[in-house]
Amino acid sequence: MLVFSAIVPHPPILIPAIGKENLEVIKKTKFAMEELAEHLYAAKPEVIIVVSPHGELHEGKITINQAPKFVGAFNKFGDLTTKMEWQGELGLSYKIYEKMETEGTARLIHDENLDHGAAVPLFYLAQNLPEVKILPINYCLRDLKFHFDFGKELGEIIHAENRRVAFIASGDLSHRLTKDAPAGYNPNGKKFDKLLLALLKEKKYEEILNMDVDLVEDAGECGLRSIAVLLGIIKDMNITPQLLSYEGPFGVGYAVMEIV
Repeated sequence: MLVFSAIVPHPPILIPAIGKENLEVIKKTKFAMEELAEHLYAAKPEVIIVVSPHGELHEGKITINQAPKFVGAFNKFGDLTTKMEWQGELGLSYKIYEKMETEGTARLIHDENLDHGAAVPLFYLAQNLPEVKILPINYCLRDLKFHFDFGKELGEIIHAENRRVAFIASGDLSHRLTKDAPAGYNPNGKKFDKLLLALLKEKKYEEILNMDVDLVEDAGECGLRSIAVLLGIIKDMNITPQLLSYEGPFGVGYAVMEIV
């Protein structure tokens, strides 16, 4: 059963050894992640599924990582000390693959090294859950409707699961909020973030799936497909999304939203 879900950002500067003094600049995001971690702990998940934009990316199929264990480290960001390990979830991962593979929507990979899109959220959310098992998924390059439909199929499996499952949609919003943003400035960046968060709070899922493609492209986001998978999972649930924080001090939109 689904006991928890959320939308989270994944900037490596959230890791204390990397962010250092910059943690004060994004303290709203840090505090929101810590609050979210408390809520997740209370939900007592046995499995955390996390969908990331930064793992092995396939053009037409979502990848399901079936490694027996996972390591989260940040060496490429200059942090040689922070390291986390979790057990993988082999049974549920294969159950998902078996269902999706017949429809040609998924492929299996085996890579124990988590990308930062998964590792940064798990640094906060799974620190106090040593027994939890991790199932990483990477979205693909197909459209939002494809990911929403994948989410619907995934939701059927999760809702029928006897164990307690949490789902984390990892993704930053616009990367073009300011003139010093990493992807350059576009005025549609702020427009996209404001619209997306409003539609999420109002549960207007169809409007999210049909957002103007030029607006989405201008925003330079990396979270919308992750969110689309989550929307497919929760489409028939009576929920009240709660935005815990939003900020973009480095030109990238960071939203922390609890869904279930």
